[in-house]
Amino acid sequence: MSLFTVGINHKTAPVSIRERVVFPPDHMETALYELTGTTEVPEAAILSTCNRTEIYYRLDQEADERVLHWLGHYHHLNSDELRPYLYSHAEDEAVRHTLRVACGLDSLVLGEPQILGQMKDAFQSASAAGTVGRQLGRLFQHAFSVAKTVRSSTAIGSSPVSVAFAAVSLAKQIFGDLSRLSALMIGAGETVELAARHLHANKLGRMIIANRSIDRARQVASQFGGDAITLSEIGNRLHEADIVISSTASPVPVLGKGAVESALRLRKRRPIFMVDIAVPRDIEAEVGELDDIYLYTVDDLEEVIQENLQSRREAANEAEAIIETQVMSFMGWLRAQDAVHTIRTFRERADGMKMEVLDKARQMLAHGRSGEEVAQFIAHTLTNKLLHAPCDALNRAARDGHIELLEAAHELFNLPTSLRDEDNGNGSHSPNDDTKP
Repeated sequence: MSLFTVGINHKTAPVSIRERVVFPPDHMETALYELTGTTEVPEAAILSTCNRTEIYYRLDQEADERVLHWLGHYHHLNSDELRPYLYSHAEDEAVRHTLRVACGLDSLVLGEPQILGQMKDAFQSASAAGTVGRQLGRLFQHAFSVAKTVRSSTAIGSSPVSVAFAAVSLAKQIFGDLSRLSALMIGAGETVELAARHLHANKLGRMIIANRSIDRARQVASQFGGDAITLSEIGNRLHEADIVISSTASPVPVLGKGAVESALRLRKRRPIFMVDIAVPRDIEAEVGELDDIYLYTVDDLEEVIQENLQSRREAANEAEAIIETQVMSFMGWLRAQDAVHTIRTFRERADGMKMEVLDKARQMLAHGRSGEEVAQFIAHTLTNKLLHAPCDALNRAARDGHIELLEAAHELFNLPTSLRDEDNGNGSHSPNDDTKP
């Protein structure tokens, strides 16, 4: 059996491609059912974020392209359209990739912690759908444990670097002092809340939180003394915003070119800085063509992010060393699973022999045989039964010249390699001892 990953991320595909293979949270369970049912993959989980879509799965045979074809079919794409942007990993490379993702080493922002929570969500969704079994479940739990170790034993998370942090840093570069400015935050998820926290720490003058759920918008806005509105009210308040940061899970844009043009007229052409962190995009791409609009997507933030990463790079090297050790540990466990069926079958056969001999021993006792006689019968019969099949196989191996099987038997049964080794190993006398007085 083997573990595999297949996916695209910010390194291999632009946002225009990534947004076409996103799995919305409310569609995840259905997608998992379809994936495992259509491809006959016994275990699968899907991780879908603004920067990556990945499928983790197990197959009891060599990798094929069923999962790739399913991914394209599910999103109404031809497999050939996706192929140039895809990566795939198998066995130890799949395990290594999974651990690196969990630790934030494969993220746009090196060492960012949000991906771990997103992986936990992916695991919970797959668990709820019943598509995670023993091997994949163990891989995710191992990844979570390794991520915790890396974060606690290295400085990978010591610098406040994230997509949200990069967005606010860029706003400061453009505007300088934020204390006289207003920001419109569209969405109320973790990324928007983190960006709002950074803006608040930089003395932002005023904040508006827009969200589909007004209760959630109020919950976030209350932390920063801001206003809460629904998404439908954005058009009426957009002209107030000098900064717009958007990250929702909407499958279609929530902010169009027309609404932005209207806001610019009311602002008398005062510029607006916009950051669209969402995938699929929240802000129509045509908005970026307008004068006095500075529109950035998650891909545009990479240069800003690079300036804040130096302190994490050394920590990343330490993390990679930890991951290598943990990959070997997990692969050892995975290989051991291949022996489980053999061990179980061997033990069941031995238990069957034991019960057969015990039944005969009880019959002997019932017929008045002595305890010593019965004990001798059990020891002799059980030993013969247990050793018959291995001894017969070793005899045939010797006759057929299969020396490797004989060598394996020495290791398997912890046997000495020669009579002299046996004598010297257990304290028995050597042949020369007979000549001594």
